[in-house]
Amino acid sequence: MTVIAIDGPAGSGKSTLARGLARALGFLLLDTGAMYRALALAAQRAGIDPNDADALTQLAQQAAIQLVAQGDATRVLLNGEDVSEAIRTPEISELASRVSVHSGVRRVMVQQQRAIAAQAYGVVAEGRDTTTVVFPEAAVKIYLNASPQERARRRQQQLQQQGIDAPYEVILQQILERDARDAARAESPLRPAPDAIILQNDGWSKEQTLEHALQLCRERLGVPE
Repeated sequence: MTVIAIDGPAGSGKSTLARGLARALGFLLLDTGAMYRALALAAQRAGIDPNDADALTQLAQQAAIQLVAQGDATRVLLNGEDVSEAIRTPEISELASRVSVHSGVRRVMVQQQRAIAAQAYGVVAEGRDTTTVVFPEAAVKIYLNASPQERARRRQQQLQQQGIDAPYEVILQQILERDARDAARAESPLRPAPDAIILQNDGWSKEQTLEHALQLCRERLGVPE
């Protein structure tokens, strides 16, 4: 099994990059963030307090979360229900960042992520601790970063495309708060792995980010263009 692991803060473009790399290399896409979002959705539906670590850990153990490849996309199933769209709202995104701070939850989810990867020939995994905790022996480790201001701008554009009007200042504040929460959590804090290559993609297009990362992966894996 060959693993390419991508970490970075919210809005840096990890998901888009991971999809592009998986498509170009023919690898399985493992979106760890989508799994936490699915759990957050399950917690919301069950009325579980995001601060209740024990209840959330038990829910993580019981919930059936699956990632299913469908063409170039990956569908997210929660107990057999396709929740791919339902987990992409700002509310669920914020809730996922609160649910994911609990150590018990993260341990359960890491086990599930490794189990999914073990069944594949090659995996592109993206999240916030894939290079440091989930796949510390990954063949390629990338830490994708961008300034909070750049990430807020991108997020606002994304929401506008979805018909959601959100002020830039509010989005920026949410990003700063999430960065602080992700970096300060006791279990698997967000940080670059010592041997990760940092790509700072302020001002880069999606295509430029993919081009840089793909060249890096091909060099590291010895894959011809």
